[in-house]
Amino acid sequence: MFLAALALVIMFALAACGNSEKTEGSGGGAKSDGVQELTIKIAHVVAENTPKHQGALKLKEVIEKESDGKIKVQVYPNSSLFGDKDEYQNLVANNVQFILPDMSKLVGNDPGFNIPAMPFLFESDEAANAFWDGEKGQEIFTRLEKDGVLGMAMWPNGAKHMTNDKKAIKKPEDLDGMKIRTQGGQLLEAIYAELGAGSASIPFGELYTALQQGTVDGQENTFSNIESKKFDEVQKYMTIMGHTRVDYALLTNTKFWEGLNDETKAIVQKGVDEGTKLARESAKKLNDDALAKLKENGQVEINELSDAEIEEFKKTLEPIYIEWAEKIGKDIIEDAESK
Repeated sequence: MFLAALALVIMFALAACGNSEKTEGSGGGAKSDGVQELTIKIAHVVAENTPKHQGALKLKEVIEKESDGKIKVQVYPNSSLFGDKDEYQNLVANNVQFILPDMSKLVGNDPGFNIPAMPFLFESDEAANAFWDGEKGQEIFTRLEKDGVLGMAMWPNGAKHMTNDKKAIKKPEDLDGMKIRTQGGQLLEAIYAELGAGSASIPFGELYTALQQGTVDGQENTFSNIESKKFDEVQKYMTIMGHTRVDYALLTNTKFWEGLNDETKAIVQKGVDEGTKLARESAKKLNDDALAKLKENGQVEINELSDAEIEEFKKTLEPIYIEWAEKIGKDIIEDAESK
């Protein structure tokens, strides 16, 4: 009887050891040979008809297909799982395995995430993609590892352009005395202060009404956001500037990632790569289509800055470059300018 009892104790101990090798992802799965069985949650705060959501669905499709269904991927759009204010903390806690925050939400974690807000830094989506795929962009991502967070990729929304209800903006002085809605943040506030304008942070969902009621004179956004939210109905002028950007960071939990065996990790990485490719392609097409529709609508006067006019803005904003290059890192700024 003693030997039988001892055998049972040993069996339970071995079983407990085996269970301790489960990954940190929702549902878990033993870290051994073969594809691990687990559930991955992806949360974001925007709607389904966006490049971000389409990329997330592609990530889900690839992972579930390549794993023969052993890995389940659940996508939560529209802040249905976590919102802007708490998604990062829940990623750190591994309550969700992937999030896609606007990089402006990460500037408190590291000043390098101010890069999309640096004026006229990138001439195209391709240049921005190349920076974040390169050495310096990846270096900024690694600075989140102190929080237990791993930066996987940049997913773009695109360059921002300006609308207003006062006059066509062609030179820095045209902004003098205006009040412009921005996403918020010290860098954007500093940019508009240097241009003689005030800035206000208003929730995106309330922006149409704020423009309609004259709470602010104008706003900056991507073509897709301007067209989809019908800002051309309540604004008279749009300037194609590309002065700042909206870009997202695809982030995962470090413990979750390190808990995957090589075979499982390769499958998840393939999903990330394919999702990133689709999100980037979708963002460019969506913005191109939105600009064409804004022109077709004919409700807003559209002006595009010439190279000489852009240089005038750059000259006015030179103090911003000097101050923020110190905060972000001159080597990082120089690398971005080279793309």
